[in-house]
Amino acid sequence: MIESIPRGWREALGDRLRSLDLGVPKKYVADERQRHEVYPPAGKEFEALRLTPFESVRAVILGQDPYHEPGQAHGLAFSTVREKLPPSLNNILKELHSDCGYAITSGGSLEPWAKHGVLLLNTVLTVRRGKANSHAGHGWEQFTSAVVDAVAAKPGPIVFLLWGDQAQSKGRAIDRERHVVIEGPHPSPLSAWRGFSGSKPFSKANAELMRRGAEPIDWSLG
Repeated sequence: MIESIPRGWREALGDRLRSLDLGVPKKYVADERQRHEVYPPAGKEFEALRLTPFESVRAVILGQDPYHEPGQAHGLAFSTVREKLPPSLNNILKELHSDCGYAITSGGSLEPWAKHGVLLLNTVLTVRRGKANSHAGHGWEQFTSAVVDAVAAKPGPIVFLLWGDQAQSKGRAIDRERHVVIEGPHPSPLSAWRGFSGSKPFSKANAELMRRGAEPIDWSLG
């Protein structure tokens, strides 16, 4: 499994990676794929790292685990390749439009963000069809925590958009003097009404970056 991680990320993770036993999630996911349909497709588990090289990371958005319905997940948190938008993504795109004025796109792929330096990382990288959070507790969390720690060790400033309790728990050790940490409710319809909608996270992130002398992030999806 280690050889599937892009080389730049392997080098950046260094001792953090060597201390992990990735054989645990590797065996578990392989067994799951033999018996069930698992998302994202095999080979896409590290797509977020492939599309956003370590040296390019300027922001991190943490999700929970991949979408668990057919054809949705493709390895990027909150992103989908289906035309029908999952509710959380729909709320994110509505907030992007309200905050920055960008038109709501007809598709749900967030690949442009990934290519603009936004690491779209789920805390668990695989899921069984129809069973949200089914692969939690089988080793992925230690790996993704190492990824967050490696990014947080960069000189920065890096933006961390932490939506919901699970994402926020990953951010407790981030140096908030060095980096920009913006927390809020999860964009799920169950919680977006508690403060995600109208929170303007994208413009706030850019305002903080510019205040620190850094270039703003291109949040456009066109």
